[in-house]
Amino acid sequence: MAETLTLRQRRLLQLNCSLPPRPSLWLAALERFGPEDVLKIPPAAAGGEPEAAERVLRLARRLDVEAELSRADLAGARPLFIGEPGYPELLAAAEDAPLVLYVRGRLDVFLPAIAVVGSRFPTAYGRRMAARLAGDAAAAGYCVASGLARGIDAEAHQAALRVEGATWAVLGCGVDRAYPAENAKLAQDIVASGGAVVSEHPMGDEPLKGHFPRRNRIVSGLSWATVVVEGRMKSGSLITARCALEQGRCVLAVPGPADSPLSEAPHHLLARGARLAAGFGDVLDELPPGARPPARGLALDIRKEEPHGLVGAAALSLEHRKILECLGSDSLTIEELGRSTGLDFPRLSTIIFELEIQNLVGSLPGQRYAKKRN
Repeated sequence: MAETLTLRQRRLLQLNCSLPPRPSLWLAALERFGPEDVLKIPPAAAGGEPEAAERVLRLARRLDVEAELSRADLAGARPLFIGEPGYPELLAAAEDAPLVLYVRGRLDVFLPAIAVVGSRFPTAYGRRMAARLAGDAAAAGYCVASGLARGIDAEAHQAALRVEGATWAVLGCGVDRAYPAENAKLAQDIVASGGAVVSEHPMGDEPLKGHFPRRNRIVSGLSWATVVVEGRMKSGSLITARCALEQGRCVLAVPGPADSPLSEAPHHLLARGARLAAGFGDVLDELPPGARPPARGLALDIRKEEPHGLVGAAALSLEHRKILECLGSDSLTIEELGRSTGLDFPRLSTIIFELEIQNLVGSLPGQRYAKKRN
């Protein structure tokens, strides 16, 4: 592939390898000086801090483009270049969009995306709401974007996969790595399902702590709206929300219990004008007219309050039936159900969600659940 790259593409790969702190400055420098001369300019000519610019130029000159492309090819990845076909236009319109986006899988730029982000250590309520929002979004033909982190991110990706929808995972490391390691299988499933794993990081880049705040601007930049489901005041989800606001995108938040520390981030956003998201219908109401998915057969109409029928009554699994038997004539919390059934919280949350949309189980005050009498 190296021999087919234009000089502009080679320069973008070289400049991107240093993860320039302000990619837009280097894109402007490339356009101003041209690909022939951009690596020869004095650091001060690039704008920004001269020391940072000197570092970018030094690393750019050192990059072995052929080796980088070989590593990408070995990982089943390809680079997309800003300003060229295939690079998402919505992301390109965001300030300081990546110069290069590495992609494993299929990044369908015609699919409008919704970001669902939140705590790495969510409550059962947070998991349930993330699954509901992401599942409904994907079933309605939208792509679900998130960061592959444990907790809410993983719940959102998995919910999209369960309804055979599209989902994109944005990494804070190279696409030939998976972080956290426990979500390596999830990343594979996303690619296999027709979704994508993407990153601006060069191949082999490690998941360093400072990479993740930077990653968040890509999650929001790919998306028409960002929905925050649980998080503390110093959480990455607030950084993603701030990026979305700076990019001119809408921000929504799921309200939580007033006494929960994980309600800090969403309640902070709601107090400052974010829209409340109790369901995907609230997200739809905030999207501009142009943010509609292409026709995808019978999409889920999430504006209706009737059962969606994602789990047929005759197709209930043993686990679903076990939950219904445990509920009997009583209402139980998800913790009580866990003790009775031996199922873990993520699996319980999924089953409860599926039984709710089948209209077999209803939620009650105090985060309790009861079997419905139809």
